[in-house]
Amino acid sequence: MNIKEAVEKELMPVERALTFEVGDTVKVHYKIIEGTRERIQIYEGLVIAIDNKGIGKSFTVRRISYDVGVERIFPLYSTRIAKIEVMRKGRIRRGKLYFLRERTGKSAKLKERRGKAVARTTIPKTVEPAAAPKTAEPVEGGDNA
Repeated sequence: MNIKEAVEKELMPVERALTFEVGDTVKVHYKIIEGTRERIQIYEGLVIAIDNKGIGKSFTVRRISYDVGVERIFPLYSTRIAKIEVMRKGRIRRGKLYFLRERTGKSAKLKERRGKAVARTTIPKTVEPAAAPKTAEPVEGGDNA
C-alpha cells in the first residue's frame, strides 16, 4: 500500500463497499438537514457513471421527473448517505451511459441482467407432505346406536 492509499484510509469517514455498477437502478437514502430537523429523502434512478478517484469516488444517478431528466452526483463516502439499495441490475456494454440523455421512452430503458448472482432473495416454497384424510371414529360410551 502506498502513502496516498494509507492517508485516504485514515481520512475516509465511512467504510462503504461499492455494491453496484453502471447500469444498475439504485435507491439512495440521503439525509436532508433543514434547520434543526433531519429527514431521509429517497432518490431512485439509473447509475449512468462512476468516477473512481480514491476518497473522492462519486456516482451519477439519473431519473426522469415530470418529463424532465434530472441527474444528481453523490459522493460515495459521504456521511449523509444512509444506505444504497440496488433495485435491479442492467445489462450494459459501456463504462458511461451518457447516451441515455438524448433518449426518451422505451429506448431509454436497459435490459435487465439475469443470472444466479443477480437473483433477488426469495422465500423458498416448502412442500408439505399430503396428510392422510381423517376418518370419523365412533366414540366409546357415547349415544352411538
